[in-house]
Amino acid sequence: MEKWAQTLVNFSVDVQPGETVAINGGVAGEPLIRACYREIIKAGGHPVVIPGLSGLNSIMLGEGSDDQLSYITPIEQFIRCEVDVLIAIMAETNTKSLANVDPRRQQLFQSARTDIFETYMKRSASGEMKWCLTLYPTDAYAQDAGMSTEEYQDFVFKACKLDQDDTVAAWQAQTAEGQRIADWIEGRKSVHLSGPGTDLTLDVGGRTWINSAGDKNFPDGEVFTGPVEDSVNGHVTFSYPVVTGGREIEGIQLDFEAGKVVKATATRGQEYLESVLETDPGARYLGEFAIGTNFSIDRFSRNILFDEKIGGTVHMAIGAGYPETGSSNKSAVHWDMICDLRQGGEITMDGDLLLKDGKFVV
Repeated sequence: MEKWAQTLVNFSVDVQPGETVAINGGVAGEPLIRACYREIIKAGGHPVVIPGLSGLNSIMLGEGSDDQLSYITPIEQFIRCEVDVLIAIMAETNTKSLANVDPRRQQLFQSARTDIFETYMKRSASGEMKWCLTLYPTDAYAQDAGMSTEEYQDFVFKACKLDQDDTVAAWQAQTAEGQRIADWIEGRKSVHLSGPGTDLTLDVGGRTWINSAGDKNFPDGEVFTGPVEDSVNGHVTFSYPVVTGGREIEGIQLDFEAGKVVKATATRGQEYLESVLETDPGARYLGEFAIGTNFSIDRFSRNILFDEKIGGTVHMAIGAGYPETGSSNKSAVHWDMICDLRQGGEITMDGDLLLKDGKFVV
């Protein structure tokens, strides 16, 4: 816990004296919350602990009125629009608590937060706000991943490089490798993604590729950008279920024309997939295209924080793009989906091969 907190506070968000630092996390993650609190004090910051009780969202979404669902609390406003630094710690004890909530109510709740979500993303892009998201290993996450709690703890620690003697040095090496890939991509325009059930093209000309290696997510390991909004054409089949809002949507295939999703199918969760795409106009366009670079994560665990970083995979997000990449796509949605290229897939850029069968060849 000490090493984890030291890395988050001093490396990921680099807390400076006088900064207001919110620690927002489930109470099951108390050992990490407490350790972060201590490290923030040592760094001269002002820690504000905002604990979350399990099951409150299911009560609100199940029983609240439309007015209550749309209400932005002072705490939400503080976290998104006012703090200097946010450390968010996922620590769910029941990941299926929202499984039976009406999707329309979830959309209303999410749509009401479009403005503060955009403010949050702009503050992050400008450097006005620093943030990092991590996950504390609970029984619920272990069950989702099909592991014992002890196995899952080891999986999390390895993914976060906490098993290494010098965790910061390990992340610095991850940063250097990610930057090598980003530098090779820089200046290229056309991307072609091919693999089982996938033949997709998109334009990234003029967009910025960002090397993410421990400063926003923990664990981390990806290079990402925002594709030109109307440039995506073809079809893509996503290898793993999307796990969100207490649901699993499986076997997703999206067809794009001029950037827009024109056809969406799923072998499970078709109705929910369609409802998400109808949230707002931006939900049918890609806001992110990213390549996983963390080879310490080698298996699917039903948690996007880990799964989207798997080395040799690609993930794409429908909905909101990150302004720092040059994306102008706006939406209340940001929904990541993973395409595994380790069994017969490849990425070419301007005709040059970047990745084949999950391995970088440059």
